[in-house]
Amino acid sequence: MTHADGHPAHPVLLPRRKIVGAAVLAAPALLLSRQAHAAQFTYKYGNNLPAAHPLNLRAQEAASRIAKESGGKIAIRIFPNNQLGSDTEMLSQVRSGALEFFTLSGLILATLVPVASINGVGFAFKDYGQVWPAMDGALGAHVRGAITKAGLIPMDKMWDNGFRQITSSTKAITTPADLRGFKIRVPISPLWTSMFKALGAAPTGINFNEVYSALQTHVADGEENPLAIIYTAKLYEVQKYCALTNHMWDGFWMLANRAAWMRLPADLQTIVARNWNESAVAQRADVAKLNSGLQGQLQAKGMKFNTPDELAFRDTLRKAGFYADWRKKYGAEAWGLLEKAVGKLA
Repeated sequence: MTHADGHPAHPVLLPRRKIVGAAVLAAPALLLSRQAHAAQFTYKYGNNLPAAHPLNLRAQEAASRIAKESGGKIAIRIFPNNQLGSDTEMLSQVRSGALEFFTLSGLILATLVPVASINGVGFAFKDYGQVWPAMDGALGAHVRGAITKAGLIPMDKMWDNGFRQITSSTKAITTPADLRGFKIRVPISPLWTSMFKALGAAPTGINFNEVYSALQTHVADGEENPLAIIYTAKLYEVQKYCALTNHMWDGFWMLANRAAWMRLPADLQTIVARNWNESAVAQRADVAKLNSGLQGQLQAKGMKFNTPDELAFRDTLRKAGFYADWRKKYGAEAWGLLEKAVGKLA
């Protein structure tokens, strides 16, 4: 997630060993070791997160294990910070084969696989105790099946992005009424746009690589992201208020280009999948810990926090027909799996 003004993201306060790992990630060319040059398969992995984000630190660990366990047959080069383009551009690349691996929010993947955004239904998941049983279980399996039918290969375990919060440069968001006419940046995803319109806001779809400048120039007055991204992307520089709404949970699917995946012999597929999945699970704990400890650090940067009543927001969505509309769009089977995990919504 490079900022449009070219500023690098501040590293999260992590142990020195991990900061060194982040520095390596920031220069993917350095990953072309002698082993990589000799590799039978040299694959690229792109994502939109800062090099210091736990996703990239754990991905680097996975890539190192994959190289070792494959006897140097597989070398994975990591490109963080939108270095290979925006989310929509990288999705096109992974579909065409120009990129072999890509982590993408299910809500943005929904532009290709509509049901992939179901984990982001507003105010559905209360906590991680509901998220992981659903996404590692029947609901996740249903989504993976749809992704596979669309021509991509999803790994079994999602990576965590976290519960999302609303930030603003103009006012504190305390009730749904505060969102009326509010210019908020959302990712390019039908569900996000629909939800914030139902709450009365004026959402604008903008790729993340343009968010900092959009907030800086007031193309949008607010945005919404997990605290880890608000911190690592330095959004506190252009946002003053943060409402702890937990309005949706967001995670990343590790996607592989089908042709590139099928080129790997079965034993190498096993090595790659196991290591991506193990690192995804480890990264979940990293993000949960990071998000829980960041409020104080963001307050020290000048952000002001409040905790709205989420029931008021959920009632507003229900009255606006948001849940009923999306139940029809996702279909009875997928919606039933969601409600089995979180309780009745519509």
